[in-house]
Amino acid sequence: MIPAAFAYQRAGSVAEALALLEAAGGDAAVLAGGHSLLPMMKLRRARPARLVDIGPCAGELGGIAVEGSEVVIGALVTHHALATSPLVAGQVPILAAAAALVGDPQVRRRGTVGGSLSHADPAADLPGVALALGATVVVAGPAGRRRVPAAEFFVAQNRTAMAPGELLVELRVPAVAGARWSYQRLTRRAADWPTVAVAAVDAPGCGVALVNMGETPLRATAVEAARATGASAAEAARLAAEGTDPPGDLKASPEFRRHLAAVLTRRALVALQP
Repeated sequence: MIPAAFAYQRAGSVAEALALLEAAGGDAAVLAGGHSLLPMMKLRRARPARLVDIGPCAGELGGIAVEGSEVVIGALVTHHALATSPLVAGQVPILAAAAALVGDPQVRRRGTVGGSLSHADPAADLPGVALALGATVVVAGPAGRRRVPAAEFFVAQNRTAMAPGELLVELRVPAVAGARWSYQRLTRRAADWPTVAVAAVDAPGCGVALVNMGETPLRATAVEAARATGASAAEAARLAAEGTDPPGDLKASPEFRRHLAAVLTRRALVALQP
């Protein structure tokens, strides 16, 4: 459980972090909270030659604000800050609720929004909620900043659309104050990853997303299409597992995950009803 040797550098600004990443030639990893990266390094599943610590960039990446119709969340906002923010609770309550369920208090105090999204674990809470919200991820790189829809950001397990040398700097989500929402999840024990979870938001551009039902979080497009034609919650929920490829592990078989997806989707859709 000892990581391979690596160099360590601290970046005092986003510009400095990008310069350090460019100098590393693609063989660097970004350290924020470290709760995802460091365990992978200890298991030798990640072996970066250099760690670029962006903790000192909190002044640039640690804010939460409303810009027009979007809530802008800096990459270094912690899960605890997200869960306890009155602004988030008022404008995007599903995001605050999901953040409050991540890990335990120690993890929530150190783990960051940007770290969770960049790690791209299909069993993680925040990527699935971001997908249900139709969120946008902003990444910075040598060519400047670009916006990537959440539906395109998650490419595969632990892989995103970011190119080497790019850095996630913001999550932008629609302000959906007053919209009905539901986040349903099942875990085997407290502070565990969801065996399956379902995020649902009843607002334009938003929809239903599945957690831990494939290599990435997935939009339940068959469910959304059924709802659009007037199907009942029960009828639409039966389609939840359509097009998915859930994993099998010690927690659940693929068949049980498909069953859970239907059960949790029905609960979520019922919660959306007036």
